[in-house]
Amino acid sequence: MATLTQASKQWASRPADERFVSLLDLQAHCHNVRENSRATVVSSRRIQAEPTEDNKGLVITGPNGHAYSTTHWSFGQLANLSGAPAGYLRTLPSPIAADCVNYGLQYKRDIEDVGCLLYKNGGDPVLKAATGPRYGRIWNSDIVDGLVNRFGDGLSGSFRIPGEFGKQVAINKDNTTLYAGDRDCFIFLADEEHRIEIPNRRNGEPGSLARGFFVWNSEVGSSIFGVATFLFDYVCCNRMVWGADKYQEVRIRHSAGAPDRFLEEITPALESMAHSSAHDVQKAIADARASRLDNVDEFLAQRFSRRLVASIKQAHVEDEGKPIENLWDAATGVTAYARGIRWQDERVQLEREAGKILDLA
Repeated sequence: MATLTQASKQWASRPADERFVSLLDLQAHCHNVRENSRATVVSSRRIQAEPTEDNKGLVITGPNGHAYSTTHWSFGQLANLSGAPAGYLRTLPSPIAADCVNYGLQYKRDIEDVGCLLYKNGGDPVLKAATGPRYGRIWNSDIVDGLVNRFGDGLSGSFRIPGEFGKQVAINKDNTTLYAGDRDCFIFLADEEHRIEIPNRRNGEPGSLARGFFVWNSEVGSSIFGVATFLFDYVCCNRMVWGADKYQEVRIRHSAGAPDRFLEEITPALESMAHSSAHDVQKAIADARASRLDNVDEFLAQRFSRRLVASIKQAHVEDEGKPIENLWDAATGVTAYARGIRWQDERVQLEREAGKILDLA
């Protein structure tokens, strides 16, 4: 069993204005952002950086001559396009930083198109992103619309903002798991009422697990779009997910075909989750337990290195007190070994492989 920290990191770092207490609140916010945003493609030669009047920042002008302030993220993207380190540019006086950006865009680089995401809602217009021209933007509003259609408000349906230690609590901005800012969004919902009973879960004792999933996305290029599903024991007050198992993840890069892939791959997965029952998951687990392995070493060696095979087998014995005998045991051994890996990317990759093993049942 693993401990998932993704939601806890969001909980610890998000300011109050990036926290939402229901999917409907988050939906309204995402629609407002989209309605006030405009995507356009501009030649790099027609982008100009200028110091602000107080020389304490930069604004960006395009072909229409309108000035746009930058976010921390979009300034970093522009700095990258101009070939200068963003951290260094931030230490310079604004006129010098503007000259560096302009030199890089006008002379140092070849002419190229830049995908700009512009935003205006009352205050000064903002450049939110400067990406490649074929950046496949998946809008947060489309994602949240899909979640609302399938799971309701996130407070009263089967999948909702998780409680604390398996018990429902009043949801507020201090304990929510719905987040969205100018850079990305992150959503964590769980079904803690229809728990999955698992015989002989650990050390011969029965137990139960809840179902949960994460969804994350960035409209401005700071991360790819992804969905992760898993089983778990409980979520604590700081939104750590304890006793997580069978972690599976699907990621979609923001290429030109990303919006279509979102519709083709993720939407059916959400539909399946919305209409699945605890019985479906219990049957999948039972099938995995019934799928005995004639040669455990050969089965694992087809998927992992020799060193990993030995470590996975040992991790299962230490956790379960018996050797690997079936597909469920194999997946459990992989996640048990992954729990001790320090680096999250490597740990998630192994947990994903454990999910693939279960799919064989």
